[in-house]
Amino acid sequence: MRSVEVGSPISVEDVLDIGHGRAHARLGEGARVGVAAARGVVEASLADGQAHYGINTGFGALAEVRIEPTALRRLQLNLVRSHAAGVGAPLPRAVVRMLLLLRAQVLAAGHSGVRADVIEMLLAMLERRVHPRVPEQGSVGASGDLAPLAHLALVLVGEGQAEIGPGGDPDATTDGAYLDGGAALARVGLQPIELAAKEGLALINGTQVMMAIALHALERSERALRAADIAAALSIEGFLGSTRPADPRIHDLRPYDGQRAVAANFRALCAGSPLIASHKDCNRVQDPYSFRCAPQVHGAARDAIAHVRRVLAVEIASVTDNPLVFPGADDGDVPEGAVISGGNFHGQPVSLVCDFARIALTSLASICERRVEQLVNPHLSNGLPAFLARDPGLESGLMIAQVTATALVSECKGLSMPASVDSIPSSASREDHVSMGPIAARRWLDVVGNLERVVGIELLAAAQAVDLRAPLRPGLGTSAAHAAIREVVAGLHEDRVLHGDIEAAAELVRSGALEASVRAAVPELA
Repeated sequence: MRSVEVGSPISVEDVLDIGHGRAHARLGEGARVGVAAARGVVEASLADGQAHYGINTGFGALAEVRIEPTALRRLQLNLVRSHAAGVGAPLPRAVVRMLLLLRAQVLAAGHSGVRADVIEMLLAMLERRVHPRVPEQGSVGASGDLAPLAHLALVLVGEGQAEIGPGGDPDATTDGAYLDGGAALARVGLQPIELAAKEGLALINGTQVMMAIALHALERSERALRAADIAAALSIEGFLGSTRPADPRIHDLRPYDGQRAVAANFRALCAGSPLIASHKDCNRVQDPYSFRCAPQVHGAARDAIAHVRRVLAVEIASVTDNPLVFPGADDGDVPEGAVISGGNFHGQPVSLVCDFARIALTSLASICERRVEQLVNPHLSNGLPAFLARDPGLESGLMIAQVTATALVSECKGLSMPASVDSIPSSASREDHVSMGPIAARRWLDVVGNLERVVGIELLAAAQAVDLRAPLRPGLGTSAAHAAIREVVAGLHEDRVLHGDIEAAAELVRSGALEASVRAAVPELA
């Protein structure tokens, strides 16, 4: 298993691999130097007689309240306890693991002023699979993700709750069950830490919760984008549609990267198709937009998500703590430097792109559903039986599966209302403009889940349409897709409960199994 060096530049893939337990994380030796220098600045500031926000003052609207030196450790513990006011369901395990890594990465940048012990504790929890219970609701995305990060920080001091994931507990009796934070640490041989000046604030101030959720949504979104291309190609075959709209000459005249990639996918997936060849000389001139404009609509969604990925990569490389510590020259005694308050904790960049992602994926879900309608509607489907039933009338076929798709798309539209345009002042109006980034990220995850099911429904309809066109067969890539679907969902020969079929098809999308099967036949799939 490869190692990710915290404190050095890390990538989106590094974070995802840690989230899924595919990599280890360790603190780089070079980072230790910067961490120690920043800690020296904090220690020096305690003796200079000046007020330094978050080090020897209160927080938020209480920033002007000076704290006595003897109470500084208590101040940090009080901060973590009081800010642990999150509510709702716990974040998924993979998201919490990403959160632990992202928080360690920010602290290891050497501008937060914590001891290396704090970072080592976060990494030890990752390594031994101690995953804090972090409620998903309660953050407005500035001053960072305070409430959920406080729940994370509680476990470091032996409080809160945590579960021990697979491979962490040698007794393997607590996997998935939440324990008292101190008990969870003890089960894996860790001791709680005592927070020193500034460390409580450094643990809870930043955009890492919205980031971890967003990265989880990004991974699923990129997978769903590729699956949507596969579903559309199979629909084109079942509909007896044309691949001429994927002609590269068209897309060279509007050279968006995403549009070109989708058109190339359609050409590769449908290559050698007897179904396409069977109607080469028919009298139809143009297919409906949901088929003909698929490269443009799918491609725009791809480009949107690519932009989102670039923004999230910048955020991974950013320091979002406050105040920030800037070590200066070291004269051999005490490092000289500055402690500066700023606003890097504000989640607006992340919030905006999470909104953008939801809008893009909702449009994608909409065009997928429209293709389902074209396939099940006997007035539109080029000779397919009503609702793709073997005996229409006696049987309803995929009638209500299409209705389910419309319900999911409608829900996506509601979820696509931008969260980033909202702001409610907090902390006695000291924090008078906030990003709502965690809400934007959580809604993105909801939209992705709906999209996976809509694409799954299109796969069911397209596979059924291809069955009904037998003995004609689809192309190389679409045949692989059809086979992958039929491995988990049988053809619809008579009415049955469709709930399990839809979920099985959605899991093909979510897991990447559909893509893997198709890629074996069409390696060039983009």
